[in-house]
Amino acid sequence: MAWGRTLLALLTVSALFLRWLPSHGPVVSALIAAAAVTAGGIFATQRIRYRRSSRGINAENLHADVGGVFALSAGVVLLGAFSLIAAFTF
Repeated sequence: MAWGRTLLALLTVSALFLRWLPSHGPVVSALIAAAAVTAGGIFATQRIRYRRSSRGINAENLHADVGGVFALSAGVVLLGAFSLIAAFTF
């Protein structure tokens, strides 16, 4: 469920970026696309993660999804950095 909430939060952030379009121009389109692509990546891999977790629970051998968490963390940090750049320079 945490991945689903993160997906919803990213979609909400991309919708909030729409408010910046009139004042900051087309640079914000890249931010919207980045948030939407990150949310799409979560959606595309969500079933695989749930299936892996279910098998791990049944086998009593569950491992953390380090790669997924690292990729999402990197995406959110980059999105935040680009947002700050867009907010203060354009």
